[in-house]
Amino acid sequence: MDLQGWLEEDIGSGDITSNSLMENQEGSASIYAKESCVLAGLDVCIDVFKELNCIVTCEFANGDRATIGEVIISVKGRIKDILAGERLALNLLGRLSGIATLTRALVDAVTLLNPNVQVAATRKTTPGLRGLEKAAVAAGGGHPHRQGLYDAILIKENHIAVVGSMAEAIKRAKASGNGPVEVEVEDREQAMEAADIGANTIMLDNFTPEEAAITAAAVRRIDPTVRLEISGGITPDNIAEYACVADMISLGWLTHSVRSIDFSMLMDVFGQD
Repeated sequence: MDLQGWLEEDIGSGDITSNSLMENQEGSASIYAKESCVLAGLDVCIDVFKELNCIVTCEFANGDRATIGEVIISVKGRIKDILAGERLALNLLGRLSGIATLTRALVDAVTLLNPNVQVAATRKTTPGLRGLEKAAVAAGGGHPHRQGLYDAILIKENHIAVVGSMAEAIKRAKASGNGPVEVEVEDREQAMEAADIGANTIMLDNFTPEEAAITAAAVRRIDPTVRLEISGGITPDNIAEYACVADMISLGWLTHSVRSIDFSMLMDVFGQD
C-alpha cells in the first residue's frame, strides 16, 4: 500500500483550485453512504486523511452494514487537506465496499443452500490493491484464498504441460513439503486421476453445474476427504447452481467486475484562519 504515492498522483505539485480559493481555514466534513452496502476499506480511508494531518472519527467497522444517508466517517482539519484526500478516500472506500457488498450477497445466497460452502476470491485483483481487495472479500464473509504464488500450491495446466503429466506434478508437489496440494482439472477423467493420486483439493475448472455434480460424486467415491473447488465461468447469476456440489466456489468476478458503492463527502463546519 502506497498512500503517499496515491496522494501524489492526485495532488501533484498542489491543488490549484483550493489554493486559488482559500487560505488555511479549518473545518470538518462527513462521508456518507448514498446506497445501502457492506463496508470495507475503512482503515485505509481513515489513513488517507491521517496522512494529511486530519482528525478522523468512525464508529463503523469493516463488515458492518450501512444504510442510505448514514454518516460513515467524520473528518476535521485544514479544509485544503480534507479536500486533498477526498477523492482517493472515496475511490478506495467505494471499490472495497463494492467488493464486500457483492461478496456478502453471494455468501448469503449459497449458504442458504449449503451452509458449509465458501465463496472465495482469486488472484484476478487490481495490481497493488490485492491485499485490500482480499480483505474486502473477507469483510463480506468470503474467503480470500491464496494471496499469491508464495503461500499455496495450485497445479495448473501449464505446470502439467511442463512437467509431463499430472501424476508427476502431484508427486513432486507432495514431496516438496510445501503444504497441501491443489490441482486444476478440466474434465471428469482428470478429476478422478487427481483423486486417485492423492491431491488434497481438486479444482473443477469451467464445468457446467451438471458436469460438476457428476464429477464430484465420482471423486468422492474415490476419496471422501478430498476438497472440491469450483472455478471458471462463475457469475452472480449462476453461482447458486454450484452451491451443493462444492466445498469452495471461487470467482474473479468479486474483484474484476464489481461495481463500486457510491459515497459522497460534504463539508459541514467552517472556521476562519
